[in-house]
Amino acid sequence: MGVEEMVAMFLHIIAHDVKIRVIKRQFVRSEETISRRFNDVLLAILRCHNLLLKKPQPFSQDRMDERWKWFKNCLGALDGTHIKVNVLEADKPRYRNRKGDITTNVLGVVAPDMQFIYVLAGWEGSAADSRVLRDALFRNGFSVPQGHYYLCDAGYMNCEGFLAPYRGQKYHLSEFNPHNQSSTAQEFFNMKYSQARNVIERHLEYESKMENLREDHLLYEILGLHNHIRRVMVVDPIDEMEDQNILGVDGETIHYIETSDAWGRWRDQLAQEMWNQWRRRHHAR
Repeated sequence: MGVEEMVAMFLHIIAHDVKIRVIKRQFVRSEETISRRFNDVLLAILRCHNLLLKKPQPFSQDRMDERWKWFKNCLGALDGTHIKVNVLEADKPRYRNRKGDITTNVLGVVAPDMQFIYVLAGWEGSAADSRVLRDALFRNGFSVPQGHYYLCDAGYMNCEGFLAPYRGQKYHLSEFNPHNQSSTAQEFFNMKYSQARNVIERHLEYESKMENLREDHLLYEILGLHNHIRRVMVVDPIDEMEDQNILGVDGETIHYIETSDAWGRWRDQLAQEMWNQWRRRHHAR
């Protein structure tokens, strides 16, 4: 079997979530051959995993992207999603999430250009998102350089390295429209925040539709292929964005998650700056 046919079968299976018996009819190959070649391609892509993930790069305010221009030195956004999995009967209580589904809790970290920076799969569905994030920081190679940060939802702590929205305020984009404008600096901050952070919600919404994964490394490779596609496509049908020509991040990293008055004051200051600028423009009209 040639490489082209092996890759075609692999992509068809993961893109359309079809069974091997379907591929058997389409490619006229035995189920054993298809299974072996599927795993050959999977292992080959595994070796390229670190190359496929994007190196985190800080967003520069020099680029006037309306969604991100306020978030200088932001590296991207993160969130957790639940994907249905097949597990042993004895393990189902641990993998049952709040909705009663048997899932794995996956942490995804995405750059502003919609490429994945980091993925951690394997945590049972009953685990809280904040617990998965701590595990990623302390044991599984995820790091945040000092002076930089990621956007995260209200389920995470607002602290150094992780900027969360204001709780108790409107947050979801569907709550904001021309007839329901923000009335406070906190609401306006949440709107701008959600517009930027939508980059992770859109991608994890797709990943959460993958069902009944049997092995975590299959998820890693699907996300790696996602990055490769975004790099080689001339025009992205989802969202056309300019390339970023900026340097990677080095230096000391954040090793703990802890509330900080200074971080809270910085968020308040940023929210007030956003609000004041919007009001000046609004009244100028």
